[in-house]
Amino acid sequence: MASTTVRSRSRSFIVAEKAATYQDSLDMSALPNFNSNWVYFKGAWFFHIILILCAKILFSIIPGVSSEASWTFTNLSYMIGSFIMFHWVKGVPFDFNSGAYDGLTLWEQIDHGAQFTPAKKYLTAVPIGLFLLSTHYTHYDIFTFLVNFIAAAVALIAKLPQLDQVRLFGINQLQHE
Repeated sequence: MASTTVRSRSRSFIVAEKAATYQDSLDMSALPNFNSNWVYFKGAWFFHIILILCAKILFSIIPGVSSEASWTFTNLSYMIGSFIMFHWVKGVPFDFNSGAYDGLTLWEQIDHGAQFTPAKKYLTAVPIGLFLLSTHYTHYDIFTFLVNFIAAAVALIAKLPQLDQVRLFGINQLQHE
């Protein structure tokens, strides 16, 4: 007879992940985290600007898409893409640290979880700047403002230090065995 594990229900919609064990902290300090060290590589910050410009050009050349809509699509695609990349996907794509980072998102791995580092400040400023640009170039239209604001708010709220290793409603929670 196979044993089944029943996951207990949470009493709150905010679930804090368990802190790293002593063994995990040793594994984290043994080798550099190649998954998050790229944020300080030469050209990594400039790549975000190039990516945004390429998306804007791509959306602008689509027939029938206005300039306002292309700015909104650029904002939405960057916010959704950065949210998935930094705040949704957990772990590392290669195994070199015995699974020490398996329960952490890329945002939580950058600079070993330290807050307000230059990389995290830059990665917070880019969505703010893109939101301001997209709001300006959509001529402050209320509908596109709300769409751009909601996308920026979701991407920026996930970056708050108070939400470090916190999963809302148990979504994307690490399944402990």
